[in-house]
Amino acid sequence: MPVIHPSEAVTHEIHGARFVSFATPLSGSKELCAWRGEIPAGTKAPAHTVNREEILHLLAGELLITLDGDTHRVTAGDTVIVNPGATLSVENPADGTAVTWVTTSIGLSAEMADGTVITPPWSN
Repeated sequence: MPVIHPSEAVTHEIHGARFVSFATPLSGSKELCAWRGEIPAGTKAPAHTVNREEILHLLAGELLITLDGDTHRVTAGDTVIVNPGATLSVENPADGTAVTWVTTSIGLSAEMADGTVITPPWSN
């Protein structure tokens, strides 16, 4: 069983947020990816449509999650299920950094409003 220590996790930054990937094919995972997201206060990620299911668990802070046009206030301890094909945006309206744990299957991609498809390096 591979053990990934924090010092071995790979960090990526996009849209003002930091993604610290622990489980990826490069770290030995065969089916799933998992990362910690760090969303600073005032950050608003652009809307994007995902091709895989994502499970987002909020470890600390507060977020406004908009799924297919419906906005939900999410606080520490809450879990959000994002189904494939859902359009998602994330905003941190609070004063502190929000911390998430996200799990998805390998191959996640996100289509932006302008049609650009992003394949995050932490999900492949």
